[in-house]
Amino acid sequence: MSMDTRYDLVIRNVRMQERGTPVDIAITQGRIAEIGPTIRCEAIEEVDGNGAFAFPGFVDTHIHLDKACILDRCRICEGTLAEAVRETAEAKAGFQEDDVYERAASMVEKAISHGTVRMRTFVEIDPRAGFRSFAAIKRLREDYAFAIDIEICAFAQEGLTHEPETRDMLDQALINGADLVGGCPYTDPNPTAHIELIFDLAVKHGVDVDFHLDFSLNPAATNLPAVIAATQNRGWQGRVAIGHVTNLSALPAEEVAAVAGQLAEAGIALTVLPATDLFLNGRGFDRLVPRGVAPAHLLARHGVVTSIATNNVLNPFTPYGDASLIRMANLYSNVAQLSRTDDIGLVFDMVGSMAARQVRAPYGIAVGAPATIVLLEADGPDAAVREVARVVAGWKNGRKSFDNGRPRLMRPTSTLT
Repeated sequence: MSMDTRYDLVIRNVRMQERGTPVDIAITQGRIAEIGPTIRCEAIEEVDGNGAFAFPGFVDTHIHLDKACILDRCRICEGTLAEAVRETAEAKAGFQEDDVYERAASMVEKAISHGTVRMRTFVEIDPRAGFRSFAAIKRLREDYAFAIDIEICAFAQEGLTHEPETRDMLDQALINGADLVGGCPYTDPNPTAHIELIFDLAVKHGVDVDFHLDFSLNPAATNLPAVIAATQNRGWQGRVAIGHVTNLSALPAEEVAAVAGQLAEAGIALTVLPATDLFLNGRGFDRLVPRGVAPAHLLARHGVVTSIATNNVLNPFTPYGDASLIRMANLYSNVAQLSRTDDIGLVFDMVGSMAARQVRAPYGIAVGAPATIVLLEADGPDAAVREVARVVAGWKNGRKSFDNGRPRLMRPTSTLT
């Protein structure tokens, strides 16, 4: 391009692959207009990336904004899944719309500052929660659209078959702005019927499905075959995701490969939630505690779309967290004992490009694409995961949405004597 070319923004001196040659990214009207070394042009604004790694941002496929930051309202005595469900059910009966909004907003702002540009949040809708949390998250989705795209999953945490009014409430939520529907078969007296009811709603409204599934260390106690069958019977391939599936961690590699083949054929994606799965599983062991984290990297090698996500933050399911996906990717890599560069790159994809595939969202930095770009202080995706790279700044559709600044060492000044 000649110096006569004028762009809105040029982000200079960034890498787009591991230890790649630095390039410039030119942006106009919210889209990428040119990518190349030393672009010669005029620009309203120029930013020096200082060799940072540029990518399209993190995608959080599984988070619960409505029940974040409620540790002060709950007890954790057992540290079990049953206790977490019970304590949260009691707490959410007292949720108010503004309270949910405030807690969720604090978490969304952290996620944005950690480079997340899209998330799928589950919102519990039942007679105890009512529509209060749903109303709050809908407001939040609109208020933070300048920086992040939020997808709402109307979610039945505590079952359906024994509480038919929940089914009607999910139906109403899907009419009034929910993007997809989710269920939790292991909390229902009739898991198979629960699965079918969720698919009924999905087909009626033409939306995707996301299940919390098989949260135990017992491979024999599984609802996965019912989900696979329903997916294929309803023709919903490519539109179903499952989260947790921690019992896969108890299977030998050859059986994991067999399950992977079934998931890939049915077009079912899988999300692992390392922080929650580590905290709640293996409570009956006093030594050699099992990790309870599904081997997502093995599943991905067999063609399954996999992702790593946040799940819960600062509540009885997970009393830790800050919505940082690069930290979660690093945690998974440690738990899975990964070291090879190709495996670490795959883990980065699980919070990036593959996570975007799971939620069926556009993703990539290319000429003509939306200028949604995040800079990491790293040489590339491998270094980012290994080092828990610091997130520098981000743009959504060409507009800067956050800036964390750059660290400075304040060295003492020398004095003359």
